[in-house]
Amino acid sequence: MNMNMDNMIPGWLTAVSWVFVGLALLCAAAILYDVYGRGYRQRTSVMSVVWPITALYFGPLALPAYYRWGRPRSEKWQKEHGSAPEKSLPVAAATGGTPGGAASAIGHVLGVPLVVFLGLTIAGQALWVMILFIAIIATVLLFLFEYFFSTVPTRGLSRGKGLGVALLIALVTVLAFDVGMGGWMLVMHFLLFMPPLTDVTFLFLMQVGLILGFLTGYPAVLWLVRRGVKTTA
Repeated sequence: MNMNMDNMIPGWLTAVSWVFVGLALLCAAAILYDVYGRGYRQRTSVMSVVWPITALYFGPLALPAYYRWGRPRSEKWQKEHGSAPEKSLPVAAATGGTPGGAASAIGHVLGVPLVVFLGLTIAGQALWVMILFIAIIATVLLFLFEYFFSTVPTRGLSRGKGLGVALLIALVTVLAFDVGMGGWMLVMHFLLFMPPLTDVTFLFLMQVGLILGFLTGYPAVLWLVRRGVKTTA
């Protein structure tokens, strides 16, 4: 049953949404302060933005991950404690998935309001256009990350090969991510309910979708890292 009316939103969901969204904002602010206020900037500069964005949807779960695996990648931490500890393959894949998650989060922030504002639809449904726009934005952002900041410069690839590798990583990651994120949006729209964009429950349910997308994207990132296609910061 598809329920789109405000009065169909359960009261408990509104309460949970306010708590989780609030915690996520606090966690993102804590990481931003640690990075820019305390000087623990990431060696891969874009990761200094990726970690706070990760906290915006993972909430409190992002903090221990950042302090254990993100902060040690900063030059300041390494001056204080020595070389960063080596990551196991599963951990490398998990942290390697954060740029894709951040790209998809930005895709939501930009894509959803844009589709609503322009009134775009496919087969009478704005949802299909939202999923498409989010995927395109996320793919472009992740491609730029891999090409200019991560895999391509780290591996020292030529321009031609680098373009192909960066595009492969972006496409594989975003497609796998959309299994969870896009699937969740479809479930909400056709089986549960889709709150108004201005309601806090919409933000929370998008956070849930991003987490699900991260989980479905993880095997793809793991495969890319194991094969040596993708490097991690």
